[in-house]
This record gives sequence, structure tokens and C-alpha cells, in this order.
Amino acid sequence: MGNGRGPRIAPGGRAEIGLVNAAFARAAGLVTKGEPPRIFTTLGRHRGLFRRWLWFAAVLMPGGKLPREETELVILRVAHNTGSEYEWSQHERMGKRAGLSEEEISRVRAGADAPGWSERRALLLRAADAMHEQRQIGTELWDELSRHLDEVLLIELCMLIGHYEMLAMTLNTLEVEPESPARL
Repeated sequence: MGNGRGPRIAPGGRAEIGLVNAAFARAAGLVTKGEPPRIFTTLGRHRGLFRRWLWFAAVLMPGGKLPREETELVILRVAHNTGSEYEWSQHERMGKRAGLSEEEISRVRAGADAPGWSERRALLLRAADAMHEQRQIGTELWDELSRHLDEVLLIELCMLIGHYEMLAMTLNTLEVEPESPARL
């Protein structure tokens, strides 16, 4: 990112993304007290894929079974690992709303070994790192996670990390630019 020429695919307006996608993007902007999120106005250019992706994404966040603070913690670690400025800026705000402190959000960048994490949260951060670096969670870490998460949560954790890795790669490649900071 930061090529000085702007995004590779510009955010679309109603003509490019369609009435339904434009209405959704506008509503999302009202909820965040900002402009329509560029993730929606960019990905919305592929109208059918966008709507189907939204259904899937919403099951993970905000509709997942993991506690919302932990979901945001994992997403922030993925954003850090992938260098996704867009995802970091969005989920820094969402993490605060979900109950993460500014100190915890800053500490995400230091990783699981930073002092102050509970055992469970350190394991979640390690899982994000393992899936980023090795593309899977090894046996030892899996066994540790299994002491804290049931099978449903373990599946969700893997899907959450994988989804946000995919999304970060897409946003980084398209060079989607973060919105101006919205009011909390």
C-alpha cells in the first residue's frame, strides 16, 4: 500500500455497486457515524459475491460464538500479521467498542508473549500467529486451545483467522484506503 496513486479499484457509487449494496454501505456508515466503509463500496462492485460474502462474514463477526472481545483481539492480530492497515483501523475502533482497552489493543502488536495476557488470550494470539506462519495450528497448541474452547469454538476460531487472512490479502492487494476516523 501507499503507492501514492490511490486504490487499485476505486470505491463505487450506487451506479457501480447497485442499489442494495449502496443502501447497505450507507447504513453501515450511519452506524459507525462516518462515511460508507470503503470495504463495502469496493467489494460491492462484485454485487453477487459481495452479498454472499456478507452473510458468511456476519456469522463470524458480529454473530460468532466467541466472546466479541476475543473475536476483535484475533482480528487485530491478523491485521497486524498481514500488515492490513485497513483492517487494523476498523477493528481498533470495534475492539474499543467491544471492551478492549487501548493498552490491550496496543499490546496485540507485541503478541502472545507480551506480559499481561490471560492464558486463554495468549493462546488465541498464538493461534493467529500459527495459522499465519504455518497455515495450521500444530498439535501442542491445539491441545492447549482445546482446554479452553469446545469443538464449535475451535472451528469458529480457525474460520475467523482464515477469513480475516483472506480479507486482508484482498484489501492489501486492492489497496483499499482506510476511512477517516469515525466517532466512537
